[in-house]
Amino acid sequence: MRKKGLDERLIRATASHGYGICVDIKPEHEMEKVLFATDELTGLIGAVTAMRPSKSVSDLEVSSVKKKFKDKRFAAGCSRDVIRNGAEMLGWTLEELFEKTILAMRASENVD
Repeated sequence: MRKKGLDERLIRATASHGYGICVDIKPEHEMEKVLFATDELTGLIGAVTAMRPSKSVSDLEVSSVKKKFKDKRFAAGCSRDVIRNGAEMLGWTLEELFEKTILAMRASENVD
């Protein structure tokens, strides 16, 4: 990324999203925290969406994500601890994180 001349803030944010998993760069800035919190969550939401008849986040409710979040066998590769820690870093409840992530995913669902 440095060879491509990308901003150090972007490089740090990209690296810090793996905090506690594969790197020791703790997310400090809001962008870093959001990326950390949503990386695993978007995987979980994607799995929830794949199970829905619509296959879309456009009609996905927070309650559906909460239900699947509690089922540790569903999308077992998505770390619930990372999602919880990310929400905590941001000072958000899980419900707030779920809602904001769903809304962001809706906004980019049909972007080519």
